[in-house]
Amino acid sequence: MTRVLADILKEPAQLSASLAHAVSIGAVDMKRAASLLRAARSVLIVGIGASWHAGMAMQAILHGYGVSAVLMDASELFYFGEVSKGAVVVMLSRSGRSIEIIRLLEKCKNQSVVIVAITNNPESSLALEADVSLYTSTDFDHSVSISTYSAIALTAALLALNTAGQPVESLAGELRLAIHQTANSIEGWRAIIKTCGWLDGNAPTYFLARGTSLASAHEARLLWEETAKAPATALTTGGFRHGPQEIVREGLRVAMWIDAERLRVQDLTLAADLERLGAHVLLIGQDLDSTAPQCVIKLPSVPAALQFAIDIIPAQIAAESLAELRGEDCDNFRLCSYIVEDEGGLGDLEESPAAAGEQNR
Repeated sequence: MTRVLADILKEPAQLSASLAHAVSIGAVDMKRAASLLRAARSVLIVGIGASWHAGMAMQAILHGYGVSAVLMDASELFYFGEVSKGAVVVMLSRSGRSIEIIRLLEKCKNQSVVIVAITNNPESSLALEADVSLYTSTDFDHSVSISTYSAIALTAALLALNTAGQPVESLAGELRLAIHQTANSIEGWRAIIKTCGWLDGNAPTYFLARGTSLASAHEARLLWEETAKAPATALTTGGFRHGPQEIVREGLRVAMWIDAERLRVQDLTLAADLERLGAHVLLIGQDLDSTAPQCVIKLPSVPAALQFAIDIIPAQIAAESLAELRGEDCDNFRLCSYIVEDEGGLGDLEESPAAAGEQNR
């Protein structure tokens, strides 16, 4: 068993632990952070790599309740942006140690900007220097981020729901049940993905989603690159229909996340059209027809705004399976440093990255 697969198998338990922490021990800090966001003149959500993807779900939830928020890459904000007076910056970083986050932290502190940290490292500079720090309370993964990504995305989403005044306790209860059901579904999903004919070691792959699941689409693209060492593209489902559809050819692989409430008919029609043009489509969502011609992963019932918390797992399974198909080592990075401590080049190309350790983004 690969270390990535082992991390996937324990992910439901890790998510459950992170959720339990957020609504119990972490609830006081969560409410403090939500109060800061409600009082802010503007809200900036900041991350880099997978943590930036996690911020997509938080931003989508806030926008869904009429709360404006800007999502920015940490490096872009540091070098090309300024934070306005009265803003609150929510910094997402699993290790709290990436160079871009540390430099942006210093810049914000020098300007007396309020900082909310969401991190899995309570001893990091980010956690210790933020005005409020939310701990994601999960084990670090072996290398590629599995539970650490999901937990930071979930914690950020819970902050968004608290900020919007939503009934977090009841939503958490529904999510808790869905996570339990997901744990019982992983082996079945893995069998479907391995046998349905969707995986191809050399085919171009597009990931399409809407709403909070757009975070999953972009994270899936990163997993394709990190885990299977294969290129991929992630887009909004709507955006795909404005030009990129010209790429459709026989053999194209497309994964689509179907929202639990919105544009289901339209997106299922798109999936059918893609199949007619020779593409192979993987559908991920709730209440899907398992007899459909596409490869279908049916999710357990879960609140629509929180579907992203579990709908990334089929993509994680697929990435690990694709690595096996391609003969790639999914447990180790070829070029990526586990902790990115400079901003030039690809690091020391004379030395390969360590065989194990925490990933920083």
